[in-house]
Amino acid sequence: MDSLIDPWYSPEWFTPTVLKGFTWENQIVLYGLFGIPILFIIRWLTRFYFNQKLPVALTKSDLKSSPVNLIRLLPEIILALVLALLLVALARPQRTNEKIEQWTEGIDIMIALDISQSMQIEDFKPNRLEAAKDVARDFIKGRQQDRIGLVVFSGDAFSLAPLTTDYDLLQSYLNDISFEMIESRGTAIGSAMAVVTNRMRESKSKSKVCILISDGDNTAGNIDPITAAELADAYNIKIYTIVVGKEGMVPYGKDYFGSPVMVENTVDETTMRKIAEIGKGEFFRVTDNEALVNVFKRIDQYEKAEIKESRFKDTSDFYFIYLKWALVLFLFWLLLKSSFLSNILQD
Repeated sequence: MDSLIDPWYSPEWFTPTVLKGFTWENQIVLYGLFGIPILFIIRWLTRFYFNQKLPVALTKSDLKSSPVNLIRLLPEIILALVLALLLVALARPQRTNEKIEQWTEGIDIMIALDISQSMQIEDFKPNRLEAAKDVARDFIKGRQQDRIGLVVFSGDAFSLAPLTTDYDLLQSYLNDISFEMIESRGTAIGSAMAVVTNRMRESKSKSKVCILISDGDNTAGNIDPITAAELADAYNIKIYTIVVGKEGMVPYGKDYFGSPVMVENTVDETTMRKIAEIGKGEFFRVTDNEALVNVFKRIDQYEKAEIKESRFKDTSDFYFIYLKWALVLFLFWLLLKSSFLSNILQD
């Protein structure tokens, strides 16, 4: 039976398990337990040195020692227990059941990923697209209760995954992303932003975020990126833009002999900077894998859902259990004092 529903006279209240399970309102009072033996030693010394002594002449044969004589210590033991129980009661043993309720309103996040041919450039390992997919995977693993969606784009754009909390499904979609998913060539940033806005415009979330990853300027599509960004802003979508890639000579595939083919690469940051500015987000330029990882970590820290917490405490006192025991033992002690166990010469 659970000790919390045991009757007050149950010995279960004195088991180590029950006593350790208590919290004590006045824990310092428990240190008084160490003073009880000292109190009785002082009491015995006082009686020994100051009580009246009557000389009694007995022969040595009349002086007998028996274990039964120890029963005369019973009143003293009972009194010590009464004091100990009073101290335990004064310390106020309690049990507290604390209930914690947590809730959070998740963030809606769309990741728009460039899969144009230039994302095959190998200034990132193994290439720009795979590096972006890797950090996106880690980013998704670190989210909780947030809905995340995927948009891919090159010469055109389409929604690969709607906003969802099925993170395993998102990981599967990320694994399937390839350069062959869209036939038309180019980089349609404006179209990607339009698809993102279309997916998020009916979202009721208080926080809507787009992470746009590309390696160049808008070269395709029939929607102006700045116009698309202004439309996203009208729906309160916060936009982070990430430009990946180094400028200058970069490796792009291998020749017949397996040696890297170097090509000239230029990056125009103007459009991506402007999109981030309109979307009240932040622009990032990264030139290697580590920098890309750090950018996603920063965004992860920026966009954290607020966790609200309510705590409910139900505290029950159990001092009355030990007070009742103390009262019963005190009455028993008074009864013993009126019995043959009392020492009339001392008491």
